[in-house]
Amino acid sequence: MRVLMFGWEFPPHIAGGLGTACYGMTRGLARNDVEVIFVMPKASGDEDQRFVKVVNASDVEALYTGDVATGADDIMRKMSFIHIDSNMVPYLSPEEYETHREEYLRTGSKTWEVPGDVWTQRYTFSGKYGANLLEEVARYAVVAAQVAKDLEGQFDVIHAHDWLTYFAGIAAKRVSGKPLVVHMHATEFDRSGENINTQTYAIERAGMHAADMVIAVSNLTRNIVIDRYGVEPEKVVTVHNAVRFAEKQTELPERGVDDKIVTFLGRITYQKGPDYFVEAAAKVLKRVPDVRFVMAGSGDMMNHVIRRVASLGIADRFHFTGFLRGDDVQKMFQLSDVYVMPSVSEPFGISPLEAMRSNVPVIISKQSGVAEVLDYAVKVDYWDVDAMADAIYGLIKYPALAKMFSSKGLEEVTGLKWNNAAAKIKSVYEQAIDKCNRQK
Repeated sequence: MRVLMFGWEFPPHIAGGLGTACYGMTRGLARNDVEVIFVMPKASGDEDQRFVKVVNASDVEALYTGDVATGADDIMRKMSFIHIDSNMVPYLSPEEYETHREEYLRTGSKTWEVPGDVWTQRYTFSGKYGANLLEEVARYAVVAAQVAKDLEGQFDVIHAHDWLTYFAGIAAKRVSGKPLVVHMHATEFDRSGENINTQTYAIERAGMHAADMVIAVSNLTRNIVIDRYGVEPEKVVTVHNAVRFAEKQTELPERGVDDKIVTFLGRITYQKGPDYFVEAAAKVLKRVPDVRFVMAGSGDMMNHVIRRVASLGIADRFHFTGFLRGDDVQKMFQLSDVYVMPSVSEPFGISPLEAMRSNVPVIISKQSGVAEVLDYAVKVDYWDVDAMADAIYGLIKYPALAKMFSSKGLEEVTGLKWNNAAAKIKSVYEQAIDKCNRQK
């Protein structure tokens, strides 16, 4: 089986768990005899391609001709609700594109000229999550149509990860006629609560309704997809994420301090609950002074959290590392005595598995998808900072308790392999292909 997969990031250059999941998944699929062509907006050339072929969308010349034009037209029409202030001349925004196209249809002109011959140029994606993100999502859809055309006959199914690539998946499906599977790693409700971005929600909804099958990373996410997006339950399948064990053991880093270390690692945003971690830390430090708390990550709540740490008078016990990547993540886990993931809403959450892999006891919120597959993790409500503080205190003050959770946790996480998750994903592909064949 051959899969055309659309993602936004791939190790070693990642911004979060999505890239890590894509890497483990593609390795697992390779071991299940599934060939993957992984398309991403901007590849750096140093990606591990032993198990996957990486296509750099920034190298693809999207030609506005034939079937590709038809696919691009359709996608652009569906994206007309997105307002984009384009500053990338001579490229056109979706609205500008639609305006030119309507003029073409109104005049009945045989030749439609646009500045710079927009569809015969390459678009250099940043591959970031910045101000031009929606514009890049639009461009990615056009390039996806071209990639699907170029690879005609070389894939059996399309797989698109998260809302950033859903329109790309739809474009590829329209051009190729192949079935589409979309993967929901995090919904807009997870990221923003009830104050959702309606544009993002609309893209997520359109992608899942256009798909033949939808993969949710947890039952928690599956229920949101069904209840909040109106997707048919029979086409939504839960496949829990997994964790990949390192191919070689790394040396334990020197600690440099005798204090216990309690770690938060993730984006410092509302969804991840960093403020609850700070409040729990303050309560622990009133009982045990020789503890250091580490917040590893970056995000829009960073300044708020720093100010709160200062106002609580615990700045000398708190360390902010900034965003960590690669081996530094592994080192941070190895230095930790306890790992805490206090997420307000977490579709899954790979980081606790990575901590358990390093023999570290973990505390997770009950509002996380990973809680569905872990027995040997301490589970608390994200908002219950007293319970969170008690859990931290217990794990740092009672070695036998910490040892039990770390040893049993390591045994448990060893069974959560990407090979097994990939086998389930392959089964979803087969269902999508069968469904598509029956509809023809």
